[in-house]
Amino acid sequence: MSSTAVDVSLQTMPRLFLLLLVLLSLRPVSATSPLTVALGRRGNRISTISACHQLETADGGLTVRCTGLRLTQVPIGLSNHTTRLFLNKNLLTSLAADTFSSLFLLDELDLSHNQLSSLEDGCFRGLDSLSFLDLSHNRLSTLELPVLGGLQIEANLTHNPWHCDCRMELSMPQLDLDPTSLAEVVCATSDLPNLGAVGIPLVVLMEDWDLCLSVRRTTDVVTLVTMFLWLFMLICYLAYYIRQNQAVTRRNLEYLKLLESKNPK
Repeated sequence: MSSTAVDVSLQTMPRLFLLLLVLLSLRPVSATSPLTVALGRRGNRISTISACHQLETADGGLTVRCTGLRLTQVPIGLSNHTTRLFLNKNLLTSLAADTFSSLFLLDELDLSHNQLSSLEDGCFRGLDSLSFLDLSHNRLSTLELPVLGGLQIEANLTHNPWHCDCRMELSMPQLDLDPTSLAEVVCATSDLPNLGAVGIPLVVLMEDWDLCLSVRRTTDVVTLVTMFLWLFMLICYLAYYIRQNQAVTRRNLEYLKLLESKNPK
């Protein structure tokens, strides 16, 4: 190759490189590209499902893992074929109504290790196939019936600052709690008139107290009433006994006085 051809090739290379950079800068970025994910993660917020790991199961279902992505809201675009959804170890603080309404095939939902403190009524509406719900390690203090929407599920509610009151007592029968987690559902606060409820598992407290009336259960009330009746009967008997003795004593004194008046000696 001649020296003239080499010089021309060297002169055109920078121009080609610049042209390639211009073309790359004009190429549209797809919604699922790494750049979109990076931009989505800025500000701890991801609005699409692209950052989550999705795996199709043998039965045609879909397992979606969004663990540890610092999410502040549930990603949009979840497939209605999703059967298992993992949103654990994120920054979720609340769940709005109908958040999961399109996931009618969802069987397992993991919301553990978030900052959930508010669950709006109907947030689990539409989850007719749900069998397991993990709400452990959050900031929940109460759980009301409209939130559950009539779900009969197995749930893990451990490590939350629960406030044990009437609402909790009515909601608990709706859940089939994991037996290993029962002892961990502990009352951080309570409406009971004493401080003995704090630190006690909710199921233990419900056995002894009616939280809607702040009184002990029927068996204790019956025992108390029975004891009161026995005490009342005992007091009545003692009063009758004392009165009878007083009457006998009075008659004896009158008899002695009569004897003294007849025989002064």
